[in-house]
Amino acid sequence: MSKDTPFAKEEVMEEYLSSLLRDVEDPADVTARTAKLLEKATVELTPDVPETPPAPVKKPTEAETVVPAEEVIAEVKASVEEKASVPPPDVPVKPLEERLDNVFQALFFEVAGLTLAVPLITLGGIHNLSKIGPLFGKPAWFMGVMLHREEKLSVVDTAQWVMPEKYDQTLADKLNYQYLIMLGDSPWGLASEKLVNTVTLNKDDVKWRQANAKRPWLAGMVKDKMCALLDVDELISMLNNGLGSKDQVL
Repeated sequence: MSKDTPFAKEEVMEEYLSSLLRDVEDPADVTARTAKLLEKATVELTPDVPETPPAPVKKPTEAETVVPAEEVIAEVKASVEEKASVPPPDVPVKPLEERLDNVFQALFFEVAGLTLAVPLITLGGIHNLSKIGPLFGKPAWFMGVMLHREEKLSVVDTAQWVMPEKYDQTLADKLNYQYLIMLGDSPWGLASEKLVNTVTLNKDDVKWRQANAKRPWLAGMVKDKMCALLDVDELISMLNNGLGSKDQVL
């Protein structure tokens, strides 16, 4: 992961995701701690002695191994088609943790150095990002509408929505969105820079969000992967109401 991203070191990402999961007593304290970690990470990533022997090559984990995008899209498409063939039960939506099997699959993708995951059972598909038509009077994180087979898809600037406190012009200029991650059966899609892989997870792999936490869109953190697991149903509800990631749901 490049030091040009907001998450150049694993401990920085862990601190950031952990702060989202808990109801922090003072957001300024978290920002200060993260800033210190970022400063430390920058120092560690730019050593004074260039001749330092390189560290041993670490064998990539399952989530770190980038699979060709075509393979990821094909696997997701097959999963979505299988899910679509079974009508959803007409019952109230339960928390994501209760709806998932003990072992489940998730799509991992990257945005501005942050890895996000979406359970395949809540994924609507993946499209290559094409021309986006902007709309006026919408929130800053709303990029506009993309036409796909005569269907209008609403495109979310994922970096700006998920981490508005880190979003600035420098970060915006570095973003290279290439894919649109569709959320369930809704018209909403999250812009993504890179498709990483589909990964099999166990519920025990996730540090789940507490029921009364302030960010319902964040289902939990995949502990070993330093990755945010999204609750798609809660996310869709917030987007439908024009809410950002830090806005309070009434």
